[in-house]
Amino acid sequence: MIDVFPVQAFRDNYIWIVHNQHLALIIDPGDTEPVLSWLRQQKLQPIAILCTHHHHDHTGGIPALVQNFRIPVYGPASEKIPELTHPLTEGNTLKFPELPLELAVLDVPGHTAGHIAYYSHDRLFCGDTLFACGCGRIFEGSAQQMFNSLQKLASLPDKTLVYCTHEYTLDNIRFARAIDPNNPELIRLESNAEEKVARNEPTLPSNLATEKVTNPFLRCDQPAIIQSASAYAKRELTDPVSVFAAIRDWKNHF
Repeated sequence: MIDVFPVQAFRDNYIWIVHNQHLALIIDPGDTEPVLSWLRQQKLQPIAILCTHHHHDHTGGIPALVQNFRIPVYGPASEKIPELTHPLTEGNTLKFPELPLELAVLDVPGHTAGHIAYYSHDRLFCGDTLFACGCGRIFEGSAQQMFNSLQKLASLPDKTLVYCTHEYTLDNIRFARAIDPNNPELIRLESNAEEKVARNEPTLPSNLATEKVTNPFLRCDQPAIIQSASAYAKRELTDPVSVFAAIRDWKNHF
């Protein structure tokens, strides 16, 4: 049986460990020590590192982990990933029969130019593209690219669990409520997230069914989101990409 565990790093990062009680995949290891500590505690043998994009808080731990375990490193072909051995693009499939696990690679540019995600049946490891009730900042791509990437992820089955890499959920919900104040699903989600944070528990993973009714960045065709985005932009916005660009800019300054 495969399990997924969040190893906490820095202020709000999660390094996801996919394991079967014996072997493990390490996803986006920005730091080394918390990973090593947890692997030793659980007596797990890592078999590979998977990266979604090049930012240091997702890759900084790779060199030391490779030095410790001599394992392959998978990541986006168009980005500079430390110790990369297996460059990936959309259409590639990773097979780890030892777990067993098969992952499809998806191109999701926007946050960075070459950002990728990994999808397996009901699990999505999406780095900094889609967050619980939010999305990543656009550093290297365009609003159109990020919008398209989010739409691609939203097309996956509703039951898909969303393993993003930062504990931003409460902040994202509060922004979403400013845009969509009459959404009852957001009120319920906020209460649930507050309870988890109070117990020092991760609010993640989310799931796509929840995201589709709460995440404003996936709902840019909805009247409430269009109205709020137009008010922020001080002009009438009519297409979803313009709405997305407006609320992404709003979030940057929220």
